[in-house]
Amino acid sequence: MAPEESVEVADLLRSFERRFLAARALCLFPWQSLEEKLRSSSDSELLLDILQKTVRHPVCARHPPSVKYTRCFLSELIKKHEAVHTEPLDELYEALAEVLTAKESTRCYRSYLLPSGASVTLAESTAMVSHGTTGLVTWDAALYLAEWAVENPAAFAQRTVLELGSGAGLTGLAICKMCHPRAYVFSDCHSRVLQQLRGNVALNGFSAEPDAAVNPESPLVTVAQLDWDVATVPQLSAFQPDIVIAADVLYCPEVTLSLVRVLQKLSACRTDHTPDIYVAFTVRNPETYQLFTTELGQARISWEVVSPHARKLFPYEEHSELGILKLTPQAPSTSLPWDGLSCGKLPPPLHLRI
Repeated sequence: MAPEESVEVADLLRSFERRFLAARALCLFPWQSLEEKLRSSSDSELLLDILQKTVRHPVCARHPPSVKYTRCFLSELIKKHEAVHTEPLDELYEALAEVLTAKESTRCYRSYLLPSGASVTLAESTAMVSHGTTGLVTWDAALYLAEWAVENPAAFAQRTVLELGSGAGLTGLAICKMCHPRAYVFSDCHSRVLQQLRGNVALNGFSAEPDAAVNPESPLVTVAQLDWDVATVPQLSAFQPDIVIAADVLYCPEVTLSLVRVLQKLSACRTDHTPDIYVAFTVRNPETYQLFTTELGQARISWEVVSPHARKLFPYEEHSELGILKLTPQAPSTSLPWDGLSCGKLPPPLHLRI
């Protein structure tokens, strides 16, 4: 195999591996590239390699996607094989037979591979919106913020991190495993989200119990119920955050306004310094994004757009427009008026789906 072809095959395998473990929509898999490779070679070794990187993956063996998802994936893989090769591939049919007789569980998993070789595994709902909340699934902005954090570990090393709206926990767990924070506070307000979040924290080897034995190499982890609308400055001050993060919390005007109010309160929590704040977002409605930046100005919180980074680590949805804002609250002791021009220029217009 030529070096160029070897690189292409490795990239193809990596793409299948990451998408399958994360249970991404089957239409997002590189099926056309696979067909082209299969037609250019009579060897079935590539299909066996894909099988090992997906259904037979060690992570998948411990924490598999849903049975229905695995069945659909294998059926599609067999279709691609049959369209090119006349001889059946027993390993594919054996894997399909196993999943056809498997019982569907009430819980399924998504796993995300990290550069260290470790992974973040989440138990998630298969419904887009479940039990009246969107916090039971992982959204692309959480992946985007996690990838930025992995590339910028110094921003979190030996610091106390407060995450607002942690949801399923992907961003925080990636930071805890890769960025060496001193302490990490996961927070959310919905009871079912918190229940799932605590399970995901434990699933990934962290304990949120205050009396549990602490691994000196692991951060002190807390899972807190936090309602932005009723949170008080004393309550927020108890967290003593050095850095505050949030991902995909700009999805409606009401939540956006609540977020700005809680960020105002957080800016008054530390007398020695204001926390660094990073908010990652997918702009679904440009008006909501504009509302957020306008309200930040009213709250005397300056902001700047963080330079975009390549989306190489995690499998994202196609065509999603993602970004991160770094917010800088004005220190409480400062009496100078906020100047809207000091926060920099607006980012270029985003042509986005509403």
